Amino acid sequence: MNIKAICLGTFALSMLGGVALAGALDEPFNMEPFFTDSGMKTMKSSADFETAWKATPKKTQSAMMKECNDAAMSKPHAQFCAQLFALGHHS
Repeated sequence: MNIKAICLGTFALSMLGGVALAGALDEPFNMEPFFTDSGMKTMKSSADFETAWKATPKKTQSAMMKECNDAAMSKPHAQFCAQLFALGHHS
């Protein structure tokens, strides 16, 4: 019974930890406006990307910029961050 409780506790903690690690760039709701397809594989054109960026709330923009400026956080979203930086949006 102790092993079962330990495994269940470990699983619960890992699920909570995974949620805590998700950032603004990992939220589909935040990222969908920048892609042409529902699978979020094809980025919009530069003009459409900038329009989507301007429509993004400032709080979300700040969180996204913070993650793009962090090498480890931005690695999975390199294409998005490169497009953002190409538009001159970096700190």
